[in-house]
Amino acid sequence: MIYAEILFPGGPMRLQSLTQISCCLAVSLIYTGCGGGSQPGRTVSAAAPSITAQPTNQTVSAGETATFSVTAVGTTPFSYQWQKSSLPISGATSASYTTAATTTADSGSQFSVVVSNAIGKATSGAATLTVNPAVPATTDVLTYHNDTARTGQNLTETTLTTRNVNSARFGKQGFYPVDGLVDAQPLYAVKVAVPNNGTHNELIVATEHDSVYAFDPDSGATLWHVSMLKPGETTSDDLSCGQVTPEIGVTATPVIDRSAGPNGAIYVVAMSKDGTGIYHQRLHALDLALGTELFGGPAEIQATYPGTGDNSAQGIVAFDPSQYKERAALLLLNGVIYTAWASHCDFRPYTGWIMGYSESTLAQTSVLNVTPNGGAGAIWMSGAGLAADSSGNIYFLDGNGDFDTNLNTGAFPSNGDYGNAFMKLSTSGNQLAVADYFEMDNETSENGSDTDLGSGGTIVLPDLSDGSGHTMHLAVGAGKDTNLYVVNRDSMGKFSSTSNNIYQELAGALPGGVFSMPAYFNNTLYYGSWGHPIQAFTITNATLSSTAAAQTANSFVYPGASPSVSANGTSNGIVWAVENATPAVLHAYDATTLNELYNSNQASGGRDQFGAGNKYITPMVANGRVFVGTTNGVAVFGLLP
Repeated sequence: MIYAEILFPGGPMRLQSLTQISCCLAVSLIYTGCGGGSQPGRTVSAAAPSITAQPTNQTVSAGETATFSVTAVGTTPFSYQWQKSSLPISGATSASYTTAATTTADSGSQFSVVVSNAIGKATSGAATLTVNPAVPATTDVLTYHNDTARTGQNLTETTLTTRNVNSARFGKQGFYPVDGLVDAQPLYAVKVAVPNNGTHNELIVATEHDSVYAFDPDSGATLWHVSMLKPGETTSDDLSCGQVTPEIGVTATPVIDRSAGPNGAIYVVAMSKDGTGIYHQRLHALDLALGTELFGGPAEIQATYPGTGDNSAQGIVAFDPSQYKERAALLLLNGVIYTAWASHCDFRPYTGWIMGYSESTLAQTSVLNVTPNGGAGAIWMSGAGLAADSSGNIYFLDGNGDFDTNLNTGAFPSNGDYGNAFMKLSTSGNQLAVADYFEMDNETSENGSDTDLGSGGTIVLPDLSDGSGHTMHLAVGAGKDTNLYVVNRDSMGKFSSTSNNIYQELAGALPGGVFSMPAYFNNTLYYGSWGHPIQAFTITNATLSSTAAAQTANSFVYPGASPSVSANGTSNGIVWAVENATPAVLHAYDATTLNELYNSNQASGGRDQFGAGNKYITPMVANGRVFVGTTNGVAVFGLLP
């Protein structure tokens, strides 16, 4: 027989019926032997659920999710049923419940949960959900990699977090088709007043078909679309070079000045070919609200410079528009638009040009050639941009080309040739001049083998303390030779044939070489070299860790990865990168651990896929969305409804 025995301090009381025992009391089941023999019993304790941690009130912004949780004790297993306003929620049967993306209509809803087991059940208290209106878009992205230092960090991202960026809550929201390849990073301007058409956020997209588009990222509408071509012109052919193909139009990332012109201005360099076969490079200034040309533009890009190098005559080197493309992103600095020029597949003759133009008149203000008495030395940096510090100095990595080892008394090349160098230019008086440089000791072999430093972009790091009270001004760059170079911007090291006189060098730290742009966030530098994982190098006392503190589990095929970072201050840091595969893959990683949070191949049925990969693409993050340029448009990612 089975008896229930309730244990009291004075001794047991034996009952015949378990139904007389309250489900909220602890009970012991005593099993006695059959046949009248008395044997020691086995005691099994049981208890109904008792809630020890109630769901708590949650406050979110519209579009975000909310998570409620409960903790209970008692005999397991438990079953859970969450309720919204006392009505069961389908599928909400775990100890925690995460809502779908919320709307303001959800505000005031109450959530509770019934916890059950074989003995009984308990109902939690109700937690209230408050949903505030969505935070309006407030963050502009007006230049490549977010700022002139080219850090790639957006520190005002409040919507996307390490908790909600996953395939259940985050994915592809849409796609903006355009008329050509998108090699330039998209840009974002908030609250643009469009004459006779209200106020709109604007997503700016430039294409190799010589078009610029302005989309409303909230409604999906096309606000305007303009062509950079003059009547009778076409885009440039690829000049038998497969780097940008089948056409060359707008390759470099434009730059925006919200204060220029009546509504703000977008500065764009476009290449074209006229009916007589003449190639043109032009600088355009487009009205941000309307797309119309400003300041009498466009301006034809032409230049000469003293020298006896490639394409020179009578001591003057001439800029031939057909021999170049504007690959590096434009830089706006102190009222001047700076451009830098890449070759087509190293087809000579070409040299290393940097030019400045007034943003208000489009008149040329300054020209510098960094290989005027030699050849090559073009500036491409895999699409990264000229970087700048707060003192108005410009930094970049030069491509392979002639370097003059005959140094003057200041240790500068006597003939002014700086092929394959880490360059610093001054812009005092809006005039470009070489202020300092670093050249590796094996420059002859690197230039001779096309192992150029100029395949990667450079970052100007924020001021750092070396631990002894000294403030260090550093910049970082890397190229094809697998080494990571850190220069002191106040004394870059110049050239020695016997050693690299440099602040810090991590030899072989970037296997596969760099054809991409690094990113910086929270004293950490993120590099994605060719064929290898993204690596995180931490910075302590103004020195990079000798090895990576973390790396991604996956590697990136050519050309590697150019990551961006979103965060809310120093919290919720996410590293974003695009894999140049077929299909292309958008990845998101925790910025501290580089553990993957999301990738666009995770969702079933190809839900988040967005087409074939496109090299050198840098994801742009703004106001709760991620924008990725593709071969025929821009893919948009964000929180799912």
